[in-house]
Amino acid sequence: MTDLELIFSMLGEASTTEIARKKDAQGLSGNKKAAAEGGTIAGNARRELEEKTGAKVSTKENYKEIPETKRKAIKQ
Repeated sequence: MTDLELIFSMLGEASTTEIARKKDAQGLSGNKKAAAEGGTIAGNARRELEEKTGAKVSTKENYKEIPETKRKAIKQ
């Protein structure tokens, strides 16, 4: 995950949390609506950045697996 992917993911989560709190979302339906609205905010921001830069934000990069040699170096 790149920095921009992480940032837009965090924007969606933070937006959803704030909307749910302000609207006092209750239950599945209330929180589902807040999640859709938060996701829309992050999606619109991502599309706008992609428009301005001409580059995609989403990539196929995956940093999940770290080679054993790097893990040993990190522990030392």
